[in-house]
Amino acid sequence: MVFVIVSLGLLAVFAVGDLIVGVSNDAVNFINSSIGSRVTTRRVIFIVALLGILAGVTFSSGMLEIARKGIFQPEYFTLKEIIIIFVAVMITDIILLDYFNTFGLPTSTTVSLIFELIGASISISICKILLASESLTKLVSYINTAKVLAILSGILLSIAIAFTVGLLTQFISRMIFTFNYHTTMKRYGGIWGGIGMASLVYFILIKGAKGTSFLTSTQVSWIQNHAMQILLFSFIASCIIFQIFLFFTNINIFKPIILTGTFALAMAFAANDLVNFIGVPLAGFSAFGIARQSMDALTAPMNALNESVQTNTLILLCAGIVMALTLFLSRKARTVTKTEVDLSRQEEGDERFESFFLARFLVLFGTSAMNGIKKIIPHKMLQKISSRKDMTCYQPQICPDGEIPAYDMVRASVNMIASSALISLGTSYKLPLSTTYVTFMVAMGTSLADGAWDRESAVYRISGVLTVIGGWFFTALSAFFISFIFALSLYFFNLYALAALIALSVFILWKNHHRHKAKLEDETYIEVYNLQKIKDHVIAVKTSFEQTGILLENIATSLQRSFKGLRTYDRFELRLAKDNSKKIQNWTNIIIANIFKTLRLLHQQDIKVSKNYSQLITNLQEIAESQRDIAMRSFHHVHNNHKGLLEVQVKELEKVISSVCKLLADAAGNLKRDRIIDLTNFRDHIETLSAMIHEFDEKQIKRVQNESSKTRLSILYYAYIVNSMKIITSTRNLLEIFNKSLKIKGISIK
Repeated sequence: MVFVIVSLGLLAVFAVGDLIVGVSNDAVNFINSSIGSRVTTRRVIFIVALLGILAGVTFSSGMLEIARKGIFQPEYFTLKEIIIIFVAVMITDIILLDYFNTFGLPTSTTVSLIFELIGASISISICKILLASESLTKLVSYINTAKVLAILSGILLSIAIAFTVGLLTQFISRMIFTFNYHTTMKRYGGIWGGIGMASLVYFILIKGAKGTSFLTSTQVSWIQNHAMQILLFSFIASCIIFQIFLFFTNINIFKPIILTGTFALAMAFAANDLVNFIGVPLAGFSAFGIARQSMDALTAPMNALNESVQTNTLILLCAGIVMALTLFLSRKARTVTKTEVDLSRQEEGDERFESFFLARFLVLFGTSAMNGIKKIIPHKMLQKISSRKDMTCYQPQICPDGEIPAYDMVRASVNMIASSALISLGTSYKLPLSTTYVTFMVAMGTSLADGAWDRESAVYRISGVLTVIGGWFFTALSAFFISFIFALSLYFFNLYALAALIALSVFILWKNHHRHKAKLEDETYIEVYNLQKIKDHVIAVKTSFEQTGILLENIATSLQRSFKGLRTYDRFELRLAKDNSKKIQNWTNIIIANIFKTLRLLHQQDIKVSKNYSQLITNLQEIAESQRDIAMRSFHHVHNNHKGLLEVQVKELEKVISSVCKLLADAAGNLKRDRIIDLTNFRDHIETLSAMIHEFDEKQIKRVQNESSKTRLSILYYAYIVNSMKIITSTRNLLEIFNKSLKIKGISIK
């Protein structure tokens, strides 16, 4: 009984922890469209979502039954066995969801819960069967296989449906409004607003009423019997109100639709997904209450769990408050949201995911399929579609905080309406479909329909989508096996296993916290290289050179770290240098992308500067690749346990690296100050360094001849020499381009 009491106390703690990690992952489901379209300030968006959460938790009473009897047959288990299953499920869920949150990957809290329950219950069932010397064929009696198959098929089906609904709805919406929706809104806005608001009201009020914990059966019955009247009234009233506003004001009718959709989606999320966070602990307390009424509490069968129980509204509201606080405070929630918004943004930018074979194949297949379809469609129709999707008039507005919307409000409203409709429909039938799957696939479908995945970005976006979907399968498999092992250890080792699992959980959460903190620091640093908010060509040029100066400082640091690690044979230092070299390569790519943006700004401003910038790109790539080659060669030399540098080689390379870093620091200082540089002094230093390198080269040749320097050492030594020369030569070229740019009228700031 001690194990049961301790476990019940921990289940209460786990409920709060699971709410935090769960909301951090699922927040993307209901705020991504509002954040992506920048419909209003983040604070207002969060307040609307908060109200939706508090409303939604009161609609989730019926859904909580899934944790009690949806996966396994409770009459075959005793209190202790039920508690073991629930503890294993909660520990697994917290670890798994926090892992996904750390890397910013949206996953399904519903799928994780289902497979955790399956894994833990099968684990205990097998133990009971084997200890009773029974056949494993009896396993089907312990698990509610029919319900499990229905849930899983519903979830998988919802993925295809959500993507298709998002794709078709967005295509039709774009044909109606075009990207110049400010003009077409006055013509069709009233009807669109009526459709949107009526559908949202329908799913908020009518479909959500079934699971509410505060409406009587009579009230619910009245709402359902008058469904069509309510729907028709909502449509007509919304049409009239919106059309009046459009005639007499400049109101953007998409804003109230998006905010109402945020409320509806938050409500649907809370109603549908609350079971994933507190359903298991509440079921555990219900099992304990049932067992206390028996003569032998620990061995009493849990038949009573099959009966329906109305969850206390106060408990639901407390859960809603924890969810709301998490939404406001969780940094990991913002990381997950950023992943989905970046994958669906309209304009190009830094792509987080690298391409791989399947993504490239899908892009090739999709392109070929579209070319085939275009041959079938009449030419005039293609022209009409092309004109309706013309993006030349698409000019995203910079928000007061300097951010640019990832996509416009037409797409955001479609995301909200389609997702809310699908999720609320599933909730009304008590199907725990994945809100993550639905909202993510709707967002991806609308992105594809809007042409956000063009030939330049499609392969990276699809790679990201496939990575996220692959993470969903990883969620299912890992949830099953981890909960299976945890339940098995708890079954045989009780309190000892419980203490060990808690210690393991704390350690993993601590590691994830520090990993995510480092990730945020890297992303914050990348913001230094962001040109998205700049629209003035003069400021863009200055900022590009400032960014280059910051980059050169980082390259100098990387070179020093690589040489220090090589000299001291420090694997940890070299690993840091290797990882940092990859970041520098990424920052270089961002600066190059920014340079192309600057070139567009300078298109009709000054062609001379544009030509200089093409040369700047070449030299930046040369510097970044040279420092990366040094870092990688140094790491692999030590990592493979090769012999260290000769003492004389260390002294020579130390002088070279010191001189290179000093030149980089001087160049960086001038670039960051936007000041014309006296290249005479700079060239003298380069000539001195070149002479030094030439002298060291002759000495190294003698060492090769007398075999004091073996082949691998010679290759490494020359890698430093050659790459150092490339770096300083390219840096000199950068400074020459910089001076020319500052001397051009309209660019100089001094």
